[in-house]
Amino acid sequence: MRATAWFCCIALFALQGQAVAQTAFPSRPLRYVVPLPPGAGADFIGRTVAEKMSADLGKPVVVENRAGASGSIGSEYVARSPADGHTLLQCYIATHGTNPAVSKLPYDAVKDFAPVGMVAVTPNVLVVNDNVRARSLAEFVALAKAKAKNLSYGSTGTGSATHLTMAYLEQQAGIELVHVPYKGAAPATTDLLGGQVDAMFPSLVTALPHIRAGRLRALAVSAARRSPLLPEVPTVAESGYAQFDSLQWYALCAPAGTPKQIVDRLNRSLNAALTSPEVRDRLGEQAADVLPTTPAEAADTIRREVAKWTKLVKDSGLKLDQ
Repeated sequence: MRATAWFCCIALFALQGQAVAQTAFPSRPLRYVVPLPPGAGADFIGRTVAEKMSADLGKPVVVENRAGASGSIGSEYVARSPADGHTLLQCYIATHGTNPAVSKLPYDAVKDFAPVGMVAVTPNVLVVNDNVRARSLAEFVALAKAKAKNLSYGSTGTGSATHLTMAYLEQQAGIELVHVPYKGAAPATTDLLGGQVDAMFPSLVTALPHIRAGRLRALAVSAARRSPLLPEVPTVAESGYAQFDSLQWYALCAPAGTPKQIVDRLNRSLNAALTSPEVRDRLGEQAADVLPTTPAEAADTIRREVAKWTKLVKDSGLKLDQ
């Protein structure tokens, strides 16, 4: 009887300890690190989600912009932060997809993070300016082949998502284009509008105002289905490239080693925010679709993205100094 009572006491103390650990979180304000400058689409998404999570968690969730090195600076900061759930990273396709495929990073995109859940996805859109005669993806491909590598495209930097998305299309369509890298979306878009480059494959968030103003022509979107914001524009898959799949995505990650009960609590808060009509509608206005998931599903997505872009770089023999 004494042994039974002893084990019962141990079990009771363990359960009480778990309960305290769960109720004690969060114990202070949380940092929601966005590894991009203020004003970017990712920044808007982060601030919208953080505001809603604050109300659910009962503590402020403060957005902190730590930009630089295509998101790597902010990512490393979170990877090296205490694994207590109070410092989070809004990772995205560059930090946890394309960057690992092209660069030696100060963090491991898979091993150094505990994914909390996916946040949102937005399609990329192939756009050209008025100097380009193509009015469909098929015409664009035909023009690229006829020009024998004289057709150019801008990107937000060598190895960036916009660079690799177009490289992906080149691989799928069997074409060669001239890559012109820029330091960010703003200068790349400016030169595209001015005719210094012919095409670009940015996120729909970046291109939509210029498409609506008639200054850029949309040829295809990269999602599996057409965007309700551009219902007349076909997908790349509809245009003959069924295997093409490239989305801008955003996820929320904690440092590796964060206790499971804390990750699960954050996941519940994140998904509650994403399923609220207010957040869904606000992100929808920015061409972003909310994507609530489990932590395991988010981890699978990140692993697939790293593998996918790494394979593309290897198979295409892509030279990152282009």
